[in-house]
Amino acid sequence: MPAFSASDSNSANVQDLRLAKYSFGVGDRFAHQAAAQLRACMLASKDGIEVVPVWNKSNREHLIVGSKPGDVRHAAEAAVQELGWSGPFHVDADHITLQTVAAFLESSDYYTLDVASAIGQPAAAGAAESFVARHPEILGAVNLPGFETPLNVPQDAAIKSAEKYLFAVQEAGRIYRRIEATKGKGRFITEVSMDETDTPQTPAELLLILAALADEGVPVQTIAPKFTGRFNKGVDYVGDCSCFENEFRSDIAVIAHAAGIYDLPGNLKLSVHSGSDKFSIYPAIRRALRDFDSGVHVKTAGTSWLEELIGLAEAGGEALELAREIYAQAFAHREDLCAPYTAVIDIDVAGLPSPQRVFSWSSGEYTAALRHDPKCPAFNPNARQLLHVGYKIAATLGDRYLDMLDDCREIIARNVTANLLERHLKQIFPAAV
Repeated sequence: MPAFSASDSNSANVQDLRLAKYSFGVGDRFAHQAAAQLRACMLASKDGIEVVPVWNKSNREHLIVGSKPGDVRHAAEAAVQELGWSGPFHVDADHITLQTVAAFLESSDYYTLDVASAIGQPAAAGAAESFVARHPEILGAVNLPGFETPLNVPQDAAIKSAEKYLFAVQEAGRIYRRIEATKGKGRFITEVSMDETDTPQTPAELLLILAALADEGVPVQTIAPKFTGRFNKGVDYVGDCSCFENEFRSDIAVIAHAAGIYDLPGNLKLSVHSGSDKFSIYPAIRRALRDFDSGVHVKTAGTSWLEELIGLAEAGGEALELAREIYAQAFAHREDLCAPYTAVIDIDVAGLPSPQRVFSWSSGEYTAALRHDPKCPAFNPNARQLLHVGYKIAATLGDRYLDMLDDCREIIARNVTANLLERHLKQIFPAAV
């Protein structure tokens, strides 16, 4: 396929690139599993579940594994060509900032604007008061579709929220305009991420944020708030599932309300980050999507990387030995590996098996500990989280690791496809009626 440029797109109408109702962000640390990931979407389609794949990779991941943003598009296009996929697909510049966006301008058509670090920074003096004065519709009783009880937003609370979020929204505007200056209006999808912060946004705060994004001229198609509870990497949701469901449904209603009164895209929807393996809340998400006829974007990261390790362990021999070695090295360097991810992992070090024990594991013991089957007594969420952030170890192995992926391609692909299809796509997204 020809190289992708700022004027190209896989959409039929590049002047108005729109994200589909259901989309699924798939990470691919080492750019070897795109076909297996795409095959999961194709098999889901046969069951009436229409999900658009979005390949995502952050600047941090590129730096760790030594890849470039263009590599993601190349892998995606190769998979599309290999499998004959005729539907849309996208390449996400994940968690980019004004400082990192430039490298993604040629190859991406989807941009996750990460402004979480700007939350709480002060906007200009008087900006919060002026914003609330311009938006009396966010004050008092705000009726939301599908809810009998309206939001109740006092003026002082609105001003306090504006003081907290306006600068972050303005930063999103700056990043958006940097992208638009190169790619052109309507030629890319915009997501705004505020999830990597300490405090969840309330539905009232989400409404204020959307009003501010409309003021800023950011055509956000999906927004990733921080939800209540823990969204740790590669393991199940930790928190009150009923509380999450109420919050998720309220946020959907806020989005529908905001899209109706502000100059925002009509396909605006929620994005759930670190959404892989959150089995306990998938039923709540599925119910809400059906009840509100709403869309959602669910973003995963290292799920396929873990399935690579499972595939290597299943293959046995040298591949199993390599999987054991990666665990041993991750265990030895666990403090450094975990440091950047403290907000999204909870590892009980006492619950980690020793490297000596892991070196004695059979294929079945390794895969049982790592595969996310909560009903399996051998499943070890601590080891899974450690290996989730331990892809840096595999990156240091270079061709030794990549060559082993090629040698074990079929068994790995089978695991990657089954994991995405059976544990994720079929559990989250309703089939077309």
